[in-house]
Amino acid sequence: MSVFTPLARAELEDFIAGFSLGRLVDYQGIDGGSENSNFFVSCEGGEFVLTLVERGDPAALPFLVELLSCLQQAGLAVPYAVADRSGQCLHQLKGRPALLQPRLAGGHVGQPDASHCEAVGAWLAQLHQATRDTALARPDERGVDWMQDQARQQLQQQAGPLAEALEELLQQLVHWRRQDPGLPRAVLHADLFRDNVLFDGHHLSGVIDFYNAASGWMLYDVAIAVNDWCLGDDGALVPRRVRALLAGYAARRPFTAAEAECWPAMLRLAALRFWLSRQIAAEEFAGQDGVLVKDPQHFARLLLQHRVIAVGLPLAL
Repeated sequence: MSVFTPLARAELEDFIAGFSLGRLVDYQGIDGGSENSNFFVSCEGGEFVLTLVERGDPAALPFLVELLSCLQQAGLAVPYAVADRSGQCLHQLKGRPALLQPRLAGGHVGQPDASHCEAVGAWLAQLHQATRDTALARPDERGVDWMQDQARQQLQQQAGPLAEALEELLQQLVHWRRQDPGLPRAVLHADLFRDNVLFDGHHLSGVIDFYNAASGWMLYDVAIAVNDWCLGDDGALVPRRVRALLAGYAARRPFTAAEAECWPAMLRLAALRFWLSRQIAAEEFAGQDGVLVKDPQHFARLLLQHRVIAVGLPLAL
């Protein structure tokens, strides 16, 4: 189970006592996390998720709290931080920053269809529209600079087609750093995978895990989502799902000509980002029990597939 910091019941009872939620009924660690420790917490006052933040800069957490509040006010179903009796939303537990958030309804979709993908695209456009003209901002600690540095290191260990793809992307990153492509920017979820979205039937009932949220190109966020939601069982993009997700997004925030030009490279960049993070995690946690390490080769294969892109962005006529 991916709980890096275990909790004893007495420790959690003391923590919950600071809230107006009644007594602790039950709790359990959540399997599947790769970065933070998460627990389902049942209290007399409702169902919640407790997160102990294991990675990243604690100074960025006020941004997270403010972002979730902004999205909740915009009508998006998100797990806002619950305040304790003194009005505090950020806490400490077992030496880790801690957030208690409502547990949203719905479940994860393992095999999405086009309607799920359309809903994800629409939700993502709403996120970008809600944050693009606000003062909310946070640098992406795994952004272009990080990817460029890490890709150079990994390139020394690779050969063949993957090495060629990495070299091409490095050249693209250098070009974008020298000459900004002029893509629209907002706050990104930056991790909108299937396990971070909840559906009640075909209704998108909530989005969770904003710990990677940061400022960046909206198109990059779209590419991250497409690279997960639109993959078929064979690991290739399903054109019908891609078109549905892009149409759901474009109905609320039309794509620009500059975005259409950058789309193929952005799909590759999104695959690179998660190949790098998984590869680094696989090396760091090799041989350690109880830590979920996701397969980095999944995104290595996707990166190579993206050298040819069949579905472009829809543009308004």
